[in-house]
Formats: sequence, structure tokens, C-alpha cells
Amino acid sequence: MKQLFSVLVMISVLGGCTQSLQESSSDGYTGIVFNDINRNGKRDMGEPGIAGVYVSDGRDIVTTDRNGRYRLEVEEGIIFVIKPRNWMTPVNKVNLPAFYYIHKPAGSPAGLRHPGIGPTGPQPESIDFALYKQPEPKRFDVVIFGDPQAMNLKEVNYIAHDAIEEVAGIDAAFGVSLGDIVCDNIEDFGLVNEIISLIGLAWYNAAGNHDINYYAKGDEHSLETFKRVYGPAYYSFNYGPVHFLVLDSIVAYRGDEERLKYYEGLDAKQLQFIRNDLKLLDKGQLVVLLMHGSEKHFEEGRRELFEVLEEHPYTVSVAGHTHRTEHLFLGKEYDWYGSNPHHLYISGSVSGAWWTGVPDEVGIAHATMTNGVPNGYSVLSFDGNEYTIRFKAFRRPEDYQMNIRAPEEICADKAAEGEVVVNVFAASERSKVQMRIGEGGRWTEMERVMRKDPYFEQVLDYEKEYNIPRASWATEASETGHIWRADLPANLPEGACFIHVREIDMFGQVHTGRRLIRIK
Repeated sequence: MKQLFSVLVMISVLGGCTQSLQESSSDGYTGIVFNDINRNGKRDMGEPGIAGVYVSDGRDIVTTDRNGRYRLEVEEGIIFVIKPRNWMTPVNKVNLPAFYYIHKPAGSPAGLRHPGIGPTGPQPESIDFALYKQPEPKRFDVVIFGDPQAMNLKEVNYIAHDAIEEVAGIDAAFGVSLGDIVCDNIEDFGLVNEIISLIGLAWYNAAGNHDINYYAKGDEHSLETFKRVYGPAYYSFNYGPVHFLVLDSIVAYRGDEERLKYYEGLDAKQLQFIRNDLKLLDKGQLVVLLMHGSEKHFEEGRRELFEVLEEHPYTVSVAGHTHRTEHLFLGKEYDWYGSNPHHLYISGSVSGAWWTGVPDEVGIAHATMTNGVPNGYSVLSFDGNEYTIRFKAFRRPEDYQMNIRAPEEICADKAAEGEVVVNVFAASERSKVQMRIGEGGRWTEMERVMRKDPYFEQVLDYEKEYNIPRASWATEASETGHIWRADLPANLPEGACFIHVREIDMFGQVHTGRRLIRIK
């Protein structure tokens, strides 16, 4: 009996749920989802089961009965509870939600070169999930980290001082990392988890291409280490009136090289889970898809995903991977045939251009992304089935939302030859950007153009001159859709004055900036 208890404790730590021996389950999984009144993670006397909670094996979804009991007819794998509104799962000591159970009697296959899932021993007779009540309002915020991508301890420290020290204590419901938590060194998940936990929020995670075990035999086992730490590679949960779907959009495959290769998309099993999941929702509910690689680049599964998603009028996707901020509105050219384009937001990255660039006064690389946007994070604000998005650069004021370039000095008779170029970091094609000269000037429309950020091009020239190392893929500026330009007005009066710029974004949020210029 003592030996059996030790096995159950080990499984509880690995799987993130508690178990009690209540009913034989030689065929598949059975257990109870219960009200963990005292929040100790185990079912005590007087803690009732919860009816109507969904439990899944990553394909099928079942509902708990009036006693909180469920049954899933599978032999091994990961099962998880789909967190309902106004309930929360326990979190572990680094604030990772404990909503899943792993049963792999044989563990991960040999030859992974990284720690996978160890043998979990015999399956307990009842696999129970703890939930406790928490109020979840209609309005709430979510913190989004794209690509923290720490390659080594030095870059873990960059995350700590550039990101965590600022974001810790933020008023939000929870946070999400959109993959590339590390940069291939998947044995270091724990280091990153430890510092992110200091933000003080429950923290969910998606898998990225740099989070896979590149020495696995194929896609099936490529995320064994990720799953050991974070649980299922895809899952869903509710918070307030919003439904969140965390997807695994990286498909690994074995090519001619020793390491796995990958492409972006969704496999058949995950698509079936998505179908089963979405059919349970009210059509008035906002569906938020969170993933690493976005639908823009899917090589398989995009149309199948959109086919079911089109039935829901309120949807948005949020992704990372490309190390840039971008708003896209997907239509037929991307297999979307809904009545309105599907909004896809690329959230930028915590690591920027892989933590490269000129170090600042505290030794942290500026890490500006190739579209001229500083590294940072996003906050999604929800109000029922509506949402807004704002981007925040690390260690910059909240209102630092644009970079304005103009001549330092120009002759009055040649003012009209001067150009003002503005990079609005999280703007979209639906943004309205205007400029005025001086305090009493008239607001005039600026022109949106596809071009490279001239300021970032100057930064790159400087770094090349002084041999500042950069990531190989980030040595050239890239064209971006959030550049606006305008010519200076003719016959400006002599003297110093401000160029004022304002953006009204797609959500009605107003961002402003200014730059001083001298007219002689």
C-alpha cells in the first residue's frame, strides 16, 4: 500500500492533478472533477463533484455527470479538464496551471537526447481533477509574451531584467507565452518558468519550433520534454465569457538531416479536437486562438480550421514566431470565407531579434525587431465578446508607441523637401495617422506606405561599422506595413518647433508622439 501511494504521488507531480482510489477503470480513464473547497489539491470529505465540466483526451470530449464523474475510453496519453468559467485549476510552485494528467506506462522513447516523460507507473483507479471557485468578470486583461527565446543563462537574465522586473505585479487575469520559450535548449524550461512565475499570474504556454526535441523520430514524440513540463501541446479553457484555444501549430518531420525539420499547420487529431470543442460553445462567445506559427503560413489544416471557425462570428487569432508586430485581416486569399475578415495579430517578441544589437547602459541588447519595433509584450483587454490590443515596449513609457524621423534642421525655403517618417509599432491598415506642425497647426493625414524603417537602417549601419553581432536572419531591415510618411509644409517660420503625430487605431485608442525640428 505504501508503494502504491508513492506511485500516485509521482503521477500527481508529473500530471498536475490529484487522484483517489474510488472505482476500477481497467478500460480507459475515469474520475471525478470536484470542488476543491480548501484548495489543497486533493479530494477531501465533503468536497462534491461538479456536473457539466468537459474533460478531453486531446480528441474526444466528455461531460461530467451530476456527481462530477467522467469516463474516457483511451489507453494512454494526456487527459485534461477544460476549465469552466468562474472556476480555476490549481497551479504549481511556478504558476503553471495543473489541469492535466499524464499516463505513459513506458514513458518516452529512448534516444531523445533530452529528458522526456518518465514511466508513470500503473494508472490509478480514479483520476480526479481539482477546481476551486473564482470570480471572473466580463472585463479582464491577458498578458501575451511572444518568443522569450532564451538561448543560455545570459539571455535568461535578459528576460529577468528587461521583462519580468517591469511586468511583475501587473493587474491581469493570466499570462500566455506563445512558444519558443527557449532556443533549442529545452532542458532549461525550468529556468524560464521560475522567473516568469514572479509576474504573479497563472501562466499558460504554447509550443514553438524551438521548444521541440529535434532528435525525436518524428512529430509524435517531438514535444515529449515540453509535455513533461507543461502538459498537453494543445488544449482549451474559459475565462469570463471568453473561450481560449491554445494550439500546437508546429508539425515536425524527419528529413535527410539528423535534426527534425518542421512546417506550420495542424494535424488531423488536433483538428478533430477543435471541432469537438467549438461545437460546445454559444455562438455569441468570443473565441481566441493562441499559437506560435500563424494561419498565414499554415501548410496544412488551415481551411479545415477556418471551416469550423467561420461558424463563430466573434474570433481572433494571436501568434508569435516571426519576431515582428503585425495586424492581418485574412480573407479568401488565406482560405477564409467568413462574412468578415479574420483578424490575426502577430504579437512581436520578448527576445526581439534574438537578444542581439548594441547593449544599453545595463548591458542588455536593444533587440529591435527587423521592422523597427522594440522588443516588448502585448496586453489583450476583453469586454464580453469585444477586445482591444495594446503593445508595450520594455523599459519604455506606456505612451511610447511610435518612432518619428525627420530632419534635425532644414532651411525654411526648402522645408517642403523634408520628409517625416513614422513607425507606429502596433498599427494596422485600419489605423488613421495624422501630423501637425507646432501647437496651433492643422492636423493633416499621413500616407501609409510599405517600406523599411529608416531609423532601424541607421542602427544596422552603425552596428555593421563596429562589428556588433546580430542574429543571422536579422542583419537587414524588413519592409513593414506600419510606416506612415508626409512631406513637411512649405514656408515654415524660422525657429524650433514640434512635429506632433497621432494615431487612432482600429480600436479607437489614441497614441501620440512628437519630435523637435529646427527651421532656419
